[in-house]
Amino acid sequence: MSDARHPGPLSDAPVLALGGIAEGVRYDADGLVVCVCQDAATGEVLMVAWQDERALDRTLRSRRATFWSRSRGELWEKGATSGNALDVEWARLDCDGDTVLLGVTPVGPACHTGARSCFGDDGAALLPHLARLLTSRRAADPQDSYAARLLHGPREHTARKVGEEALEVVLAEPRSEALVGEVADLVFHALLLLAHDELDPLAPLRVLQDRRAGR
Repeated sequence: MSDARHPGPLSDAPVLALGGIAEGVRYDADGLVVCVCQDAATGEVLMVAWQDERALDRTLRSRRATFWSRSRGELWEKGATSGNALDVEWARLDCDGDTVLLGVTPVGPACHTGARSCFGDDGAALLPHLARLLTSRRAADPQDSYAARLLHGPREHTARKVGEEALEVVLAEPRSEALVGEVADLVFHALLLLAHDELDPLAPLRVLQDRRAGR
C-alpha cells in the first residue's frame, strides 16, 4: 500500500531473509501496521510502534528497526540520533497479518526514558528480571542478601558454588523434580558468577542467539 504520506519501498535491492512477511501484511486504513519489538535472546517485549510499507521495507533491508511517526509524519530509525538502535534478527507476522513481530538485539535502552523496555524494568521476562536483580545486589547489605554475600566475597567462593551445583545436577535422580531444582540452582549461580565478574548475566543468551543465526 502506497500513498503520498506512505511512499512505497525504498529500492529494488534484495530484502534479507527475515521470514518473507512483507507480502502478507494487512495495513489499516491509514496504511499502518502495529510493530512489536521483542528481545530476540530473552523474549522481553521492548517497545511497540507503527510501521508503514516503507518503514517495514527499510527494516527488512537494513536490519535496523525503522518506524513511522504519526505525530511527525515521517520515518524514524530507532537509534539514529541516540545510538540506541534495535538490530533486527528475525521478523514474524501474526495469524491475522495485522501485527509485525521483530526479534531484535538492543544496542542500549529501548525506551526514551532510559529504561531497557518501554514497559518498565519491573515487569520484565524472568531472566532479564533475575539478571537485573542480581546486578543490583552489589549495593545490598551482605548480611541481608545471600547474593550480596557472594558478590562481595572472593570470586572463588562463587565459582566453587557453580561447581557444587553442577555436581548436584550430575548426581540428581534422572527425570525427577530434584533434577529440575538443581538445574535452577546451577543457572542462578552461573548468572551470579557473571555478575561477580561485572559481566552481563544475559551475555550467554546473546552467544546462543549468535549461534542460532550462524554467526
